Amino acid sequence: MLESVGLLTGSPWIYVAVATSVLLDVFLPVLPSGVLVIMAATAAAAGSATGEVPQAVPDILFLTLSAATASVLGDLVAYRLAWRGGERLDRAIARSRRLTSAQERLGAALARGGGPLVVVARFAPAGRSVVSLGAGAAHRRVREFLPWSILAGLSWAVYSVALGYFGGQWLGATWLATGVSLVALFGAGAGAAFLMRRPARAEPVRA
Repeated sequence: MLESVGLLTGSPWIYVAVATSVLLDVFLPVLPSGVLVIMAATAAAAGSATGEVPQAVPDILFLTLSAATASVLGDLVAYRLAWRGGERLDRAIARSRRLTSAQERLGAALARGGGPLVVVARFAPAGRSVVSLGAGAAHRRVREFLPWSILAGLSWAVYSVALGYFGGQWLGATWLATGVSLVALFGAGAGAAFLMRRPARAEPVRA
């Protein structure tokens, strides 16, 4: 398993690789950032199981912080670019039913204090991109968006690292452990996508 991840797992460059992948996948959702995080965490589990010195394998805390920090920074970059995108971006969003719907739902959710949508979207395929760009294009205030982005990035990073680490601890540093962890990650993504597609329930009219 360690050989499949490559020599990166034994050097500090693994944190750079994880951070770069997570940072950029807000613009390129096809990047396997979740896969890389899980494989690095599985390598850490293998190293701890064989008694290797901590410096020889990814450190779980640093790995989690690298992924979470890069997630928040990527969100903010997309948010600011969309904020300053102008009419061209507005027209692009208007042509996409998905982006338009997400922008409307996000604006209403943030206005009601319903920022958990940002957290849910972090797990859905391309959901992070839709929400970050939608929040910026809708000119939502940063204090409405940033706290939820931090919570989303941290939740996703902790979940992904935990999957890889405990999968490696329980099943060993094998392709089976990685496969089971990835199924759990994709399962969470499918559930998040389902929640995002659900129409928002109308609020009761108060007398």
